[in-house]
Amino acid sequence: MSQPLTRVYAFYRNGFRSMTVGKTLWKIILIKLLVMFAVLKLFFFPNYLKTNFQTDEQRADHVLEQLSRPVVQNH
Repeated sequence: MSQPLTRVYAFYRNGFRSMTVGKTLWKIILIKLLVMFAVLKLFFFPNYLKTNFQTDEQRADHVLEQLSRPVVQNH
C-alpha cells in the first residue's frame, strides 16, 4: 500500500518542482483566497453575537433558542 502512495507523492513533488508559470499562478490563487476569506470577512460578516449580547450566557441562550424553536409552516 505504501508503494503507490510514495509514487503519487513523488509524482506531485517532481511536478511542482519543475513548474515555472504554475508557481506564479498558485501564488495568485493563495492571495485571492486570503482576500476572500480574511478581508471580506471583516467587512461583510460582523460578529452578531458579540455586538448584540453582553455575556456568554446570553449568547448561549440566544443560540439555543434559535436552534430549538419550532418550524412555522406557511400554508
